[in-house]
Amino acid sequence: MGKDSRSARDVFEDHLREGRQGSVEEDLTRNYAQDVVLLTGRGVCRGHDGVRELNRLLQEELPSATYEYRTQLVEGEVAFLEWEARSENARVRDGADSYLIRDGRIIAQTIHYTVEPPTEDG
Repeated sequence: MGKDSRSARDVFEDHLREGRQGSVEEDLTRNYAQDVVLLTGRGVCRGHDGVRELNRLLQEELPSATYEYRTQLVEGEVAFLEWEARSENARVRDGADSYLIRDGRIIAQTIHYTVEPPTEDG
């Protein structure tokens, strides 16, 4: 795909925008390297198909969820996101993703979250 002149911050912010809009395919096209590596508690996933599969699993676990991005940091090629999510039947309080962004694409990502039942106070 060649070099992309966007900074790591530009890519990270665009990824978050696309995520809020639910535009997985657009996010893949614009922000992820074809050979991205994703490290998760479920194991290693690779490429755009790996991103699609992890997104599908998240949508199953948290259907129609609302997300809150608590911490967003970018330093050089590395970005970090802390997030929470709530759906009708589940929530996540400890979401944490890290990104390695090079030449305008996410080339590696770590993903961590714990799905819990909702509580009475929301």
